[in-house]
Amino acid sequence: MSADTIVAIATARGKGAIGIVKVSGRKAPQIAVGITGQALRARNAHYLDFSGIDGQVMDKGVALLFTAPDSYTGEDVLELHAHGNPFVLDQLVQTAIHYGARAARPGEFTERAFLNDKLDLAQAEAVADLIESDSEQAARAAVRSLSGDFSAGVADISEQLIGTRVYVEAALDFAEEEIDFLQDEALAQRLDLLQQSIADILRKSTQGCLMREGMTVVIVGEPNVGKSSLLNSLTGEDSAIVTDVAGTTRDVLKEQIIIDGLPIHIIDTAGLRETEDKVEQEGVRRALGQISQADLILAVQVAGGPSVTDINDLSVLELPQDIPVSWVFNKSDLKPDLKIPDALMVSAKTGQGMDQLCEQLKQRAGFEQTPEGSFMARRRHINALQAVEHHVQIAVQNLHEYSAGELAAEELRLAQEQLNLIVGEFTSDDLLGEIFGAFCIGK
Repeated sequence: MSADTIVAIATARGKGAIGIVKVSGRKAPQIAVGITGQALRARNAHYLDFSGIDGQVMDKGVALLFTAPDSYTGEDVLELHAHGNPFVLDQLVQTAIHYGARAARPGEFTERAFLNDKLDLAQAEAVADLIESDSEQAARAAVRSLSGDFSAGVADISEQLIGTRVYVEAALDFAEEEIDFLQDEALAQRLDLLQQSIADILRKSTQGCLMREGMTVVIVGEPNVGKSSLLNSLTGEDSAIVTDVAGTTRDVLKEQIIIDGLPIHIIDTAGLRETEDKVEQEGVRRALGQISQADLILAVQVAGGPSVTDINDLSVLELPQDIPVSWVFNKSDLKPDLKIPDALMVSAKTGQGMDQLCEQLKQRAGFEQTPEGSFMARRRHINALQAVEHHVQIAVQNLHEYSAGELAAEELRLAQEQLNLIVGEFTSDDLLGEIFGAFCIGK
């Protein structure tokens, strides 16, 4: 438990009906006395005057005291529910500091909850993910992680890993026996079940990661093929200026849409062509920079343009080889009978094909609309789970192909270490600083 007592405004900045100031630490009870003039009963709501440093009443509100360890942080916690005037809330914070608190760092309340074993690291991260959720599905997935569903899945795999490691280590102790325990059917079944469990939680976590981070889609093409119209049709707003003049878009335009819980960050870029216009040249340069960062490229052509029967004939766009490309033929209303294999025919003007485009975006992202089974997860969780999967696969190979029990045992140990990183059993201070530093102040 930290020796410092911290304070912060826990509600969003700005004016509102109610604003909350939160204090956590050993001095919380005496700070409550300093501000309210009374010793508070734990877990009881008190409607009292709130006084400032000068003893003058600044507001009336509700004060609640939660004593350690029965609080969010595991420490003594004071909550002051006042009227949501920024001046009043700031005065409450300054008064708490006067009585011995200090201003909290971003995420410090949740960090203390983690350090005091009130939450594991995956649950702590889910707090921020719930706050930042952009859709109902993402919020539900974050709640599942916060409730411990993700951590329970990780714990189940950890138990299977431990049991498998014990079995392998025991088999090594009896290496001189006539029976080869490393080739035993029971061990094979254990490893098979372990791999299935890892694959299942990795699939659910990947969906949660997509709901949190989304996919970046960059729209590219030559000038006047309808890229901006396509952006406007996807967002349902007039985000981009649309004219018949080629090269209207000179800069990068960024919008976000949600498709069945999947956030898609759409970027419209300047038309790719050789030009003497310095402003347009800069637009092309920026477009190329965005393309290099894309998860998916929407390469747009005109369905009513020159006759094309195969997307392999389209050499006008020099696109990166390592980024997936979806070919979209816009203005399909001009040539309604045109069919091109592996390309999607749409009309941003009439809306034709836009539903199919949205479905294709989900498919290219690998997104399944199964939010009820998904956990909110971060890229570091996916990386750790993929490492676990890899180490277990190598362990199986070492056993089945080489009968190398010692090497298999080492791979299983490495898998266990990667799994422990998710819930924070073995986590560096640098990683903790990076995680909690991204939280808002007061959480």
